[in-house]
Amino acid sequence: MIVKTKKYKLETGTYIKQGLMNILKEQWWVVLIAIAIACGYFWIPSWWWISMAILAYVLYWLFWVIQFAGVTQMEQNKVMFEKLSYEIDSRQILMKINSKQGMPIKWEMVKDAQIKDDAYILVLSKAQFIHLPFKIFNSQNEVKFVETILKRKGYLA
Repeated sequence: MIVKTKKYKLETGTYIKQGLMNILKEQWWVVLIAIAIACGYFWIPSWWWISMAILAYVLYWLFWVIQFAGVTQMEQNKVMFEKLSYEIDSRQILMKINSKQGMPIKWEMVKDAQIKDDAYILVLSKAQFIHLPFKIFNSQNEVKFVETILKRKGYLA
């Protein structure tokens, strides 16, 4: 069975928010570095340790916000934010711009999958993911079929 979705445009705000959530999930340990720097206060008591740890952590997140916001502005990434339809089966995910242009994505390229309240998130890398809201599927059976594929491929427990 092949699931053919309606056309869907990924909003830039959704991309930035989900990208930051992926970074938080992958690089949670960075906060431990900031805490370790702040613990320098116990070695030499000075508020500089704590303020610099907070500043470093804020700058780290600002770096990632700028990265994700920049991706939305780059010309070569405009395709990610166009209206796309998807054809999903057990072999691949086909992202289609129109009936003649598309790009296949093999399931081996997907690193992780998540089910949110209203969408599937298929993570390809830190900055690349496929956001499939449930509203783009034509029926509830298609949503369940995609979930079954994700379970068979080992992305969902």
